[in-house]
Amino acid sequence: MGKRIVIPGDILSNDIKMSGSGTYVADGAVRAALYGLMNKGDRYISVIPLAGKYIPQPSDRVIGVVTEVAYSNWIIDINAPYDGLLHISQYPRRIEIEQMSSYLKVGDCILTMVRDVDAGMKVELTLRDKDRELRRLSEGRVIAINPTKMPRVIGRSGSMIRLLKSAIGCNMFVGQNGRIWIHGNDDRVDLAIQTVRYIETNAHTPGLTDRVQAFLNAKKKARFGKTYENENEEEW
Repeated sequence: MGKRIVIPGDILSNDIKMSGSGTYVADGAVRAALYGLMNKGDRYISVIPLAGKYIPQPSDRVIGVVTEVAYSNWIIDINAPYDGLLHISQYPRRIEIEQMSSYLKVGDCILTMVRDVDAGMKVELTLRDKDRELRRLSEGRVIAINPTKMPRVIGRSGSMIRLLKSAIGCNMFVGQNGRIWIHGNDDRVDLAIQTVRYIETNAHTPGLTDRVQAFLNAKKKARFGKTYENENEEEW
């Protein structure tokens, strides 16, 4: 396992079978296709870009903001170069066109999913899912970070986001478009935001999980005189 900053053309491996996203094969070697953080696994090497815009892909779960209520569609800002369209038929229940603003109005935040993206980058969204996770976000706070840093906030197999939820004790949802919804009391939400910003700033550094644990311990020790491992949750 290993992570380091790479630039386009850097040789990452001589095993061409290891080529993953953000890489290409040339002259018998796997090379970086972009500027970013090399992510070397057991069976693949990929490069996580350190800068760039969110480009919607089908099945992405994203946090959007309603910017307009049009005829049969809500126009949604999804933190991308392209707006998303949420058609009235993709609302979880049947409603009439004249009722649209009663269910979702300008300024509302929603947890939605990219249903389809066509060749002209028309982005269709949906609020329909069998688990009913997709919904309007009526409480909590939403922050935005560079979408390319989102894999570091999530962590390998979700390890980093689990650490944040456990150590801070608040509910969080990480959208693939660089937006994060955080819900809890004000102290927990403030600490979660500080920690996410710390991860964003230090996304390129090795040993990030240990750094984040130390960051959280320092913050909680300054407040309670002890670390999160032995903190009494009722003191929040």
